[in-house]
Amino acid sequence: MMMNRLSRRHFIASSLALLTPRVSPAFASDKPPKPKSTPPASGNPYQGPSGSAGVTLLSPAAVSQGGIGSGATTLVLYDVTGEFGWLGELYGIMGANLVSHFGGWTAQPVTRYVAGQMNQYSAVVYFGSTYDEPLPVAFLDDVLAGGRPVVWVADNIWQLTNRWAALNPGGSFAAAYGWMWSSFDFSTVAEVVYQGTSLRRYSANAAGILNYGEYSPSVVLAFAVRADGTRFPWAVRSRNLTYLGENPFVFMVEGDRGLAFEDMLFDALAPSTAELHQALVRLEDITPADDPASLRAVADYLFSRGVPFGFGVISRYLDPFGTFNAGVPEDIRLRESPEIVAALRYLQQQGGVMIEHGFTHQYATVRNPYNAVSGDDFEFYRVVENADHTLNFVGPLPEDSEKWARGRLDDAEKEFKAAKLDVPRIFEFPHYAASAADYRAVAGQFTTRWERSLYFRGLLSGGTIDPTRVAGQRFSYVVQDVYGSKVLPENLGSIEPEVFFQFPQRFPEDILGDAQRVRVVRDGFASFYFHPFLDIGYLRETVEGLQAAGWTFVSPASL
Repeated sequence: MMMNRLSRRHFIASSLALLTPRVSPAFASDKPPKPKSTPPASGNPYQGPSGSAGVTLLSPAAVSQGGIGSGATTLVLYDVTGEFGWLGELYGIMGANLVSHFGGWTAQPVTRYVAGQMNQYSAVVYFGSTYDEPLPVAFLDDVLAGGRPVVWVADNIWQLTNRWAALNPGGSFAAAYGWMWSSFDFSTVAEVVYQGTSLRRYSANAAGILNYGEYSPSVVLAFAVRADGTRFPWAVRSRNLTYLGENPFVFMVEGDRGLAFEDMLFDALAPSTAELHQALVRLEDITPADDPASLRAVADYLFSRGVPFGFGVISRYLDPFGTFNAGVPEDIRLRESPEIVAALRYLQQQGGVMIEHGFTHQYATVRNPYNAVSGDDFEFYRVVENADHTLNFVGPLPEDSEKWARGRLDDAEKEFKAAKLDVPRIFEFPHYAASAADYRAVAGQFTTRWERSLYFRGLLSGGTIDPTRVAGQRFSYVVQDVYGSKVLPENLGSIEPEVFFQFPQRFPEDILGDAQRVRVVRDGFASFYFHPFLDIGYLRETVEGLQAAGWTFVSPASL
């Protein structure tokens, strides 16, 4: 039975965030004051990590992995000490994911740095997330020696300036570098200007941004803009050192200042990269219960515009409570839907690349969290809806394991084969959520995912994965993430004409506005997805708006 899916609920994995403890506004001459912190609170990786304070992290040896770039190598350093030391590993993971775009990387706690180590790499990225992490003098001296580009994010820059002062008695760091920090600025900042483009910043983020007592305009890369219109440097660069006054991984949304960080990495790792602005579009949540005519209409439109595309297919449709069928349960497989199978082949003929979008895109007869209907609920992760309609990402499902996940992948493969369709080579997790075991299972059977993803404490430090320490991340370019899979970017979200609880409306003009912001990333993608049961006019406006702005659509298969 074909249902009216306009009333379907759709989760938007778009508001990516981490909460970082921050300092009070007092100021000392050699460093900002020690933080007064409370544990980050939330069970939603798109709102902030959760869990109790006082966690002791392992201090592992370096973890290394190859990348997809042309040979640059990066040393990623992160903090591990203190009450919130576990945050450092998450930031290290996210940094490693980004630099994989340029080549191989090694990630390790900064406390394990040894003299001369950075000389083995093309560049260094350090994430300062623990106030007064005990930075090795060897690290500070090697940064000051200037042998390699260093991107320093957030805390502990005062240790570097203090070390410079100790090595240069009577000298001025500001005179040598063109800037000197002063104190944390706790003004409301909802905008960061980079390369003349206004990028978003979550205005309720009160973590503070390091301000400057002295700076030369020539060293400023980006400005933070206060609510009253005044501004101060957000990022500076001089000699070999690029410094960001806050962590761009804290409270991320589409079109925000994290784009500036993504682009700044090119300066350190691939400065000769030419500008290239490519676009991707994916048709989402196609099931055996869909209307084949609407699929053909969308494919015809995209073909007429010369737009290759991807399309995510759920091979078995389940509605165990009959939510959309007058209380009568439904179970529809691809092999039982010849009209849909013919439509899928037609999409391929019109330039579409089929994506495996889970097996059932729901979990058994459990409301996870809404109605147990394919396309509405999570398949690989337990999520519950709170009383205020926010979502709590509980953790892996009770039976979760690599073996269990492989079983679902095998079941999906059988469905495609039974329908005489080629098994897709690209995978997308339903609602962008899975356990580490599930990601490993997919990495064993697919070379590529196309999505945003979750990352957990333990992926770098070793030992047991901690599902209560989790971060969500989106990308503006192709990466090879810590799970070992190539990940194609989706960074603009979807068109959502109706409000659904905490998920806001999102129209073509929102997609286009954020795409304009993405253009600051010199080799970045404008990548979005569209549900084919929506008014095709939304798709037309978005596609033609992107093409008019100079974006070139490419096939996911080409990546």
